[in-house]
Amino acid sequence: MAQQLAEHYSGTLVPEYARFYMQQLLEKRTYNYNDVCNVAKKQIEQLWTYYPTKYVFFDTELIITKVWFLDKYGKLPEFFEKALENNPIDFYLLLKPDLPFVPDPVRENPNRREELFLWYKKELEEYGFRYKIIDEIGDFRLKKAIEAIDNFIKM
Repeated sequence: MAQQLAEHYSGTLVPEYARFYMQQLLEKRTYNYNDVCNVAKKQIEQLWTYYPTKYVFFDTELIITKVWFLDKYGKLPEFFEKALENNPIDFYLLLKPDLPFVPDPVRENPNRREELFLWYKKELEEYGFRYKIIDEIGDFRLKKAIEAIDNFIKM
């Protein structure tokens, strides 16, 4: 969806770095805490990189990574919380886990999707980040996301 939105708004897509990193790593070994730290550092760098378009769409970002750290390791690295508090993202789309789970080597927790969704929602609310929950399937899902962004832009 991030790709479709970037195209719709003539924006920039920032692909999911964790997926790229983990796909390369899992060919050799399982990941560890330091690997997730590396992912987080790259995500932080991406947040503050200059992008040539008005709209930037991040496929994933620090809220997801925070939950990943806490769920898997029960702790956050020292640098993380400050980066999240200074997060420059204006608006989030929180995608409801109402599409079928499609397994692949880097996806985890197929039976905990609703639990993790509620955790992401709680984190967004605790930080006071503006967001809209997106549900539906197919073209309706994308249409709902575009409507949410258009409404946000009008604010």
